[in-house]
Amino acid sequence: SNNISVPSSLSYLSYRPHYAIPSTSQLMKGVLLTKETIQSVVYAEVSSAETIDVHTHLLPPSHGGMLCLWGIDELLTYHYLVAEYFMTAPSTVLPEEFYALSKQEQANLIWQALFIDRSPISEACRGIITTLKAFGLVAEIQNRDLEGIRTFYQTFRSKGLEGTEEFTEMVYRKAGVKYAIMTNIPFDSNEAQHWRPQRKEYPHRYRSALRVDPLLAGDQKTVETSLKASGYDTTLEGARQYLRDWCDTMKPEYMMASTPHNFVLKEGSLSNVVQKTGVNEDVMKEPFAFVAGTSGGGGGASGVAGGGADCTVTCDGDEDATASIINEESDFLSEVLMKVCEERDLPVALKIGAHRGVNPKLLSAGDGVVVADTSVLARLCTRFPKVRFLATFLSRNNQHEACVLASKFRNLHIYGCWWFCNNPSMIQEITTMRIEMLGTAFTAQHSDARVLDQLVYKWSHSRAVIANVLVEQYTKLCNSGWSPSRKEIRRDIERLFGKSYEEFMTKSFA
Repeated sequence: SNNISVPSSLSYLSYRPHYAIPSTSQLMKGVLLTKETIQSVVYAEVSSAETIDVHTHLLPPSHGGMLCLWGIDELLTYHYLVAEYFMTAPSTVLPEEFYALSKQEQANLIWQALFIDRSPISEACRGIITTLKAFGLVAEIQNRDLEGIRTFYQTFRSKGLEGTEEFTEMVYRKAGVKYAIMTNIPFDSNEAQHWRPQRKEYPHRYRSALRVDPLLAGDQKTVETSLKASGYDTTLEGARQYLRDWCDTMKPEYMMASTPHNFVLKEGSLSNVVQKTGVNEDVMKEPFAFVAGTSGGGGGASGVAGGGADCTVTCDGDEDATASIINEESDFLSEVLMKVCEERDLPVALKIGAHRGVNPKLLSAGDGVVVADTSVLARLCTRFPKVRFLATFLSRNNQHEACVLASKFRNLHIYGCWWFCNNPSMIQEITTMRIEMLGTAFTAQHSDARVLDQLVYKWSHSRAVIANVLVEQYTKLCNSGWSPSRKEIRRDIERLFGKSYEEFMTKSFA
């Protein structure tokens, strides 16, 4: 029957493409389901649905081992687990001493503390167990054999680039991910070398997104440095051409920026504004005009604001460490970023609500969350109606307002359960609310994965939760008098797992 019987407490749902019945089957043609058959059909369809991961921090094997992260030591030392480790670590263990250890030594400490001394019951720890089980490492799990797990990964590492590519394809197949969208940073020389002078080829499983935090933040120093280093004029047109050329090189799906707790726009400054005034375009054509008169966060003599912030991207690829305050007074936003987005008909994706460095000593494990001002997003959608925006919020408290905004602006698409919201209880609550308010006009999930292996557990855990939510919603629909067909359910699930995103991306308001 290609249906599956599952308990209501299902904790993960693996990708099983063989559960999909052919679209030509009689079961897909007008046969209406009953309340008794909905659960098995929904679980079979969710399990067999290939997904699009609309936002990750993954990079392809061609980018090398410093940027393409995978393996048990990377999983164990991911910032989720580092933060959890320091909740339990002895007071004598200092963050600076921990970070001075090798990656493997850090992993050993975390394995002992969170998997041996305690049960790995948190979502981040359980996710590693789900991943290892999917790789067939059941005996190693039962024996708590970390070295045995490392031996498994070494069989791929010993083959060099070929082994990494083989492992990559295995992960994508097990996760049921059709393709994932990367986060690519032209302002980071460590990554830029893989795009220029000649772009490295990468598998069809990866698509690019161009990270533009400095432009959104009006970060004059970083923009100016990048322009000069690449041989561009330090003018507004030079900045536009820099962005155009990187678009030609990367061919991004969208522009991308992460906006932390001080994401803010001035009230009233975005209403009915088509183009900023007060900028001396003749002065801006002069070489190094961005440099003139900068001090602190204020505007320079050229009229470009936000000149003093240091937005250096760290060498470990942690681009989320960059400053990302939206500075509406900056011409980088209105006259560079949005101009190019309108020219190229490219969307802007925003991640809103992270509070960077709540505990700076923990480095990337020390970030937190705050409630963001959602009216900022409304004003962006209003001011730039020709630009499409994708958005996800970090705080649970913002989710309802985000749904309301998505129902009011055609150029806004809500996606995923990000970071601290990427836990089963939060996914269930948020997905239920979105279906009740938006139908299927949103993207249910994205992994935000930075370590390749994370695709396996993040998607199998999310599939289970989303399937549970859908069973409940379709049962309610049956009780109201509308019995769906399997074809209709498959159509809806495809939308939640990437089709709504692709449909949004084909819209053009330019």
